[in-house]
Amino acid sequence: MCLLEAVLAWDEQTIRCTTDSHRDPRNPLRSDERLSALHLCEYGAQAMAVHGGLLARLEHGGTAAPGMLAALREVEFAVERIDDIEGPLTVVAHKKIVGPTGWLYEFEVAAGARWLARGRVSVIRP
Repeated sequence: MCLLEAVLAWDEQTIRCTTDSHRDPRNPLRSDERLSALHLCEYGAQAMAVHGGLLARLEHGGTAAPGMLAALREVEFAVERIDDIEGPLTVVAHKKIVGPTGWLYEFEVAAGARWLARGRVSVIRP
């Protein structure tokens, strides 16, 4: 499942992506024709995964090491649902810590100038 549609910019610390998939009635995360704001955590995690893949290609010429989402922390939401948000979402992920056992990122999701969600995601290497 790929919810992000484009990478707008990225560097060694940050990635900025965009998508309209939250408005797609076939979005696989929808339930009862709605898409909960909780799923913005998945959008943030996917931005992290794309960032890791881009960095691996740049640094090693290969693919990123697999990881498993281990924890969500300090997650805040400004909305209850996102299927009714007009316009594209912007998903930004900032790499905070990288170590031999995993990664820590912060993410933020917005629609235009409207902040929707933010939090921290920990990923461990299996």
